[in-house]
Amino acid sequence: MNETRFAIEAILFDCDGVLVDSLEPAAVAWDKWAARYAPGYDFRTQVEHGVRAADTVATLVEHSVLDEAIAALEAEEILGANETEPIPGAVELTRSIPEGRWAVVTSGARALARARLEAAGHDVPTALVAAEDVQRGKPDPEPYCRGAAALGLEPATCAVLEDAPAGVEAARAAGVGFVVGVGERVDAALVDAHIDDLRCVSFGDGVLTITD
Repeated sequence: MNETRFAIEAILFDCDGVLVDSLEPAAVAWDKWAARYAPGYDFRTQVEHGVRAADTVATLVEHSVLDEAIAALEAEEILGANETEPIPGAVELTRSIPEGRWAVVTSGARALARARLEAAGHDVPTALVAAEDVQRGKPDPEPYCRGAAALGLEPATCAVLEDAPAGVEAARAAGVGFVVGVGERVDAALVDAHIDDLRCVSFGDGVLTITD
């Protein structure tokens, strides 16, 4: 059994694909939405994971209906949020970390992130950076800079757990100290460690441990 240990002060978690599995309910919501606003768009094959839904919607609809389309998509996604499942090991990990030592940094809207976290059995941390909290979403560094700041920390003292190349790029650009790729979608993104899920992760006494 091998262990990777890294000294950090806090963990910044992406939400979807890291803490929760929302892929199928998201696909259902996007399919319903696309039938009205973007016929021919296929979430399963065309979505760029890790970026804000609003940024994707802006490439698919006319500007005159942009706000309406964004609100309609969020409403559809919230309707299906109760179908969200936890990523294996995620709830056990977040519940083991004291408040103030972890944050969620998501490209999703705040209401949607809260709904999915709660449906999956997570406590919602005070430090939650959502799509509407930033001017520029991932892959820009702003979300992770804000996530660290919400904990009163510098990005270099934090670890990030991410499932998408855009999120990894954002973490790197923010100067995060240690980046862990989760799942299959990180592709060739530059990560310090790669894991299938969170069952092999623990955090305590200022040390992030990954066991394989």
